[in-house]
Amino acid sequence: MTESTTIDVRTIVPRERHPLIFSTFEALAPGESFELVNDHDPVPLRYQFEAEHDGAFSWDYLEQGPVWRVRIGRT
Repeated sequence: MTESTTIDVRTIVPRERHPLIFSTFEALAPGESFELVNDHDPVPLRYQFEAEHDGAFSWDYLEQGPVWRVRIGRT
């Protein structure tokens, strides 16, 4: 997986979003990342990352509205 990987969840059924995001994260090697595209600020997702992967991920906003883009990486 490379930094050019982008997951646009705006077209994905809501119940399938977090499983897809977390499986993508699990496939990352340390230092790799992917870009998440969403139609709202994914704060609940960040809280879930903090609960399940505290200290093992990075979270960088690339764009904040009206489309949110976040680079999520494995540290």
